Amino acid sequence: MLPLLALAITAVTVPTGPTLTDAIAARDAALFRLFFQECDPARMTRFLTPDFEMYHDRGGKVAGSARDFVDDYAKQCEARKLPGAWRSRRELVPGSMEVGPVPGFGAIEEGDHVFYERQGDGPERLAGKAHFVQLWQLGSDGLWRLARVFSYKHEAAKQPS
Repeated sequence: MLPLLALAITAVTVPTGPTLTDAIAARDAALFRLFFQECDPARMTRFLTPDFEMYHDRGGKVAGSARDFVDDYAKQCEARKLPGAWRSRRELVPGSMEVGPVPGFGAIEEGDHVFYERQGDGPERLAGKAHFVQLWQLGSDGLWRLARVFSYKHEAAKQPS
């Protein structure tokens, strides 16, 4: 049997109101900028809990751990270096983000985002949109790390005729 201390979860004091929303908005922006534009697998690891999981309505269970996710991300980064590779960018839909505290743990973020893509140095075009729910954990070191992602309601962008 495990000692009682091993079962104790270190609770953190989670901010509320605008302080919480601002913290999550900043971390969200940094995460997606890193993912789509900067390609740094070592830094990505610091954005995720070790037991990170991601679920996607088109891809299924995308990741069952931070290691799985970062390994796949590193491959995507390498592929994006090719001259004709597809590159994407994400934008949060203004006014769609909602953040609520999870006492002693972190926060839940929900919102909508749109994605743009371009091939090589070609023109960028709106590719689609989706809804997301993300569970953030506030570490005892004060860093917000993503623990769970649910990405769904993906729709292709309506292209002008």
